[in-house]
Amino acid sequence: MSVKLLLVGGGKMGEAMLAGWLKNSLTPQDVIVVEPFEATGQALIDTYGISVVSDAEALPADLSPETIVLAVKPQMMDAAIGAYAKYTGPDCLFVSIAAGKTIRYFEQHLGGNAAIVRTMPNTPAAVGRGITVGYPNANVSEAQRTWADELLHAVGVVAWVDDEAHIDAVTALSGGGPAYVFLLVEVMAKAGVAAGLPKELSMQLARTTVAGSGELLHQASEEASTLRQNVTSPNGTTAEALRVLMADDALQPLMTEAIAQATKRSRELAG
Repeated sequence: MSVKLLLVGGGKMGEAMLAGWLKNSLTPQDVIVVEPFEATGQALIDTYGISVVSDAEALPADLSPETIVLAVKPQMMDAAIGAYAKYTGPDCLFVSIAAGKTIRYFEQHLGGNAAIVRTMPNTPAAVGRGITVGYPNANVSEAQRTWADELLHAVGVVAWVDDEAHIDAVTALSGGGPAYVFLLVEVMAKAGVAAGLPKELSMQLARTTVAGSGELLHQASEEASTLRQNVTSPNGTTAEALRVLMADDALQPLMTEAIAQATKRSRELAG
């Protein structure tokens, strides 16, 4: 039984990518999902009309997947990965979205001849506005890399790196980046309340401002620094706020340290 894509893990990131694939590249008949949590699996069936099984043992004995996307949390990968080694071969491409898990890790568990693309997407993939960075091992054919690129483009922008070590910093910056932006909304809203605004209005202002600014940045050709300068009048209110945010001990060193710590944690997850 041939199937175009086997998705191992139907959690938030896996579902986000699945939604993009079904809008662009695949049909429900092209996909099987392995999802151990019954409620999550049933929700995927109800929403997308796809086939879902609870574990690898429930897959058809004659299954021959063209692509296996490993969307399992890195802490759970050890327990899951061994069941898929039997599919290793030149006709099966493994795509991992697990933070920290290296090409070497997958080759140790799947075999040295496994074709593997290590990637790091982010959750805006759910609305087709994600960015995914990939790194292929030497066994990935040109056709497989092209197919992986097509799959990843279905959920947003794609970039490739020549040095696998970059993936850890990518994980820290863009993989976790949406959380940092959402935190920005939270702290802006709280600051608005502290300045006297009603809570609901303050959250509406913060949320809409960040979302709108993101869209402006998406559509603009100018650098982010130029857009910032465009809304900053000399000696005005925005300039006064930026004086605080751009101080030597303010936002930049905090973000630099945050990305450094997240990068370090990604490397610790290599296992």
